[in-house]
Amino acid sequence: MNSRFEETRPAVMDASRIPMIRAERLVRRLDGEVPVTLVRDVSLEILRGEFVCIMGPSGSGKSSLLYLLGLLDRPTEGRVWIDGQDTTGFDEDGLTDFRLSRLGYVFQFHFLLAEFSVLDNVMLPMRRLGRLGEDAARRRAMLLLEQFDLGAQAHKGPHQISGGQRQRVALARALANDPKIILADEPTGNLDSASSANVRDLLHGLAHEMGKTVVAVTHDGHFAARADRRIAIVDGRIDPTWTPA
Repeated sequence: MNSRFEETRPAVMDASRIPMIRAERLVRRLDGEVPVTLVRDVSLEILRGEFVCIMGPSGSGKSSLLYLLGLLDRPTEGRVWIDGQDTTGFDEDGLTDFRLSRLGYVFQFHFLLAEFSVLDNVMLPMRRLGRLGEDAARRRAMLLLEQFDLGAQAHKGPHQISGGQRQRVALARALANDPKIILADEPTGNLDSASSANVRDLLHGLAHEMGKTVVAVTHDGHFAARADRRIAIVDGRIDPTWTPA
């Protein structure tokens, strides 16, 4: 793994690969008696089909940046473009529809609904978006589960499968609406080393075999070693000089 981190794209890139995510001078500030700035003047581009890891010290603003890039939070200042589209003017309904159709999310905790089966959990984003009928959504959910070697678990509850399997279900759910971008916040934080390696390899495959743009926050250097590029955030800013301890 390289000892230094870069905030710019690799020197040699295929000209056909264009930015899927572009951020310009992002600031995220929490107002209050003592204002807190979580993200400070961050500009970056992430390319189509690129696997990028965001790293940095605890509390440095990594997840805050990911939430801005994933349209889960609005910047105090700055703009985010997704697939060439400026998202600044979207209202809440527009943001919801855009997220459902273009973005998939995976978090440290899987957030599977305990009252639903594995299959129904994967179907949820499709039901919310409403583009597929029930039968078509069920077929797609089963196909995704089979691709993640989870077909036999489809009718079980989340509590009946392992932690690694639950995170793979979360990945299948993130892919339910065939998004162009997958954003993952510490996706291996609660997993053992074998399950972590499996999730890391799956994310790598989503970028390099399926052409998805994958952006992951991680503190795990082994996880980040598979990425095409690593971006370091320190005190809310991109810092190309930071190295993990």
